[in-house]
Amino acid sequence: MGDVGIALSPDANAQYWNVAKLAMSPKDAGVSVTYTPWLKDLVPDVFLGYISAYKKINDRSTVSGSLRYFNLGNIDYTTIDATPAGSGKPREFSFDLGYSLKLSPNLSAGLTLRYIGSNIAAGAPDNGTVYSPGKAFAADIGIFYTKTRDISEERSGTFNAGAILSNAGSKISYSQQERDFLPINLGIGIAYTYKVDAYNKITAALDLNKALVPAPRAYTAIDGSDSTNNGNVVGYIPNDGVISGMLGSFTKAPPGYGTTVSVGGEYWYQDQFAVRAGYFYENKNNGDRQYFTCGLGVKYQIFGINVSYLIPSGSGVARNPLSNTLRFSLLFDFDKLAFSKNSTDEG
Repeated sequence: MGDVGIALSPDANAQYWNVAKLAMSPKDAGVSVTYTPWLKDLVPDVFLGYISAYKKINDRSTVSGSLRYFNLGNIDYTTIDATPAGSGKPREFSFDLGYSLKLSPNLSAGLTLRYIGSNIAAGAPDNGTVYSPGKAFAADIGIFYTKTRDISEERSGTFNAGAILSNAGSKISYSQQERDFLPINLGIGIAYTYKVDAYNKITAALDLNKALVPAPRAYTAIDGSDSTNNGNVVGYIPNDGVISGMLGSFTKAPPGYGTTVSVGGEYWYQDQFAVRAGYFYENKNNGDRQYFTCGLGVKYQIFGINVSYLIPSGSGVARNPLSNTLRFSLLFDFDKLAFSKNSTDEG
């Protein structure tokens, strides 16, 4: 759905999009497993795996957790003159624990704590710089609002809105020379679901996201400052603190820096068959990621499967790592399980 998700109806994937939604889940528990090939057009062994789960403690509180694992495949290193210099197997992961609380019948909030381990320089040759796995801590803070209005006996409309501050935390470092910002992000989203009748419903959603990291700054090298770039404009990432970097993403950045727009739609028949589509847009001067998405979903009792496909668009300057790639997700809704007291009961 064009990577919308902040204000969609809650399921186990809310741990990723907006943990606050889970307090509003009508179900008691759920699990989601997702497999995403990465750079499929270029390499066969890079993928992203994700598993998440949640469980309601009571009518107001929900706990959740997730594990994200990124396998970067096998890397063959070379020197500047293309001489083989060994190989490595970079890996990354993050582990989340979340808690969400219903503040009122229509409003909820949530918090996620995250540990990140990133070993992207595994096996890299030692050229005077000692590389080590990066470690960082971060948090997500979300809020979610939902309101349903009955139009008739069969028809109804549900309006959702949400906001999320994600990946706010420490910097990450792979050497003693430099510390990098995490991809801190501020997102807001709205969604509206119209239940046409007992069999059909339609959802439209919109997400706006803003990266809260400093924009690259430029200076002109002068005599003696940089012999390789003398007189040329040179870009660098400022060594700001986390808070000043977040604020600087608004005040010390070009218009539209780090902003993306996602729009998506979904149609369900009998809550069993879904058709989805969407579009993702990023300004050509700020990354130029632009693509259409489409997908299908099927539910049967406690089990659901979703498949999506990404189609690149725009100028083609910056292709997405998921271009022309199928993504797969499995959902298990344990709240639908019912156990009979005897063999004559139905459930």
